Amino acid sequence: MSEDVVEIARSFALAIRQSLAAGADPVRAAGQQRYMKSVMPYYGLTNPAVRAVVRAVLGEHPLPHRTTWLAMVGELWDGATHREERYAALGVLRHRAHRHWLSADAQLLGLVRHLITSGAWWDLVDETSHVVGDLLRLDPGTMTPLLRGWSREPDVWLRRASIIAQLGFRERTDLDLLRYAIEGSLDDPDFFARKAIGWALREYAKTDPEWVRALVRANEGRLSGLSKREALKYLGE
Repeated sequence: MSEDVVEIARSFALAIRQSLAAGADPVRAAGQQRYMKSVMPYYGLTNPAVRAVVRAVLGEHPLPHRTTWLAMVGELWDGATHREERYAALGVLRHRAHRHWLSADAQLLGLVRHLITSGAWWDLVDETSHVVGDLLRLDPGTMTPLLRGWSREPDVWLRRASIIAQLGFRERTDLDLLRYAIEGSLDDPDFFARKAIGWALREYAKTDPEWVRALVRANEGRLSGLSKREALKYLGE
């Protein structure tokens, strides 16, 4: 990466950090940190306020090219001193002005994997999973085998992302992929794995309740109570 790209990324990231810090609310920040059980402190901004900062900075200074976009996300994320900086990094990554830069290439996929494994908590992983879903829509040929691989990883957060990546896909859901991803975590006692299974099934039940019922029955002995309750939550069972 050239020195110019690094410098531009740092400049943009600094502008966002300064704007976030300017809106700090120490009282709210303490409550947010307790709720999220975060080692990293908060500034005390709401999510809409973080998104407004990202929009304002990008509106004044559009990113010149894809390399700078990826570098800025990495700079904000890896250099974060407060959790909102990581929320802002995800905001830059998901900003509509950058959608044409989404591509399931090694550079972006490596970054996404890094965000999931280093974020390692539900708020950051679930937001990053939206990007995983976008990439799956764009390039199922690349993303399907990748997510099948993630579903068998030791890292619970990669497995969670593989399970929830298709939230909102409805009729376009790849059922073989969803089933395979769920099977990879059926025996994991981790709350976040079990919750992800239930969440994915609960959402898909709105599209095909019989498929979800059948999967629950087929895995009666392995599906956790939490996953089952979530899966059947709106099916009257």
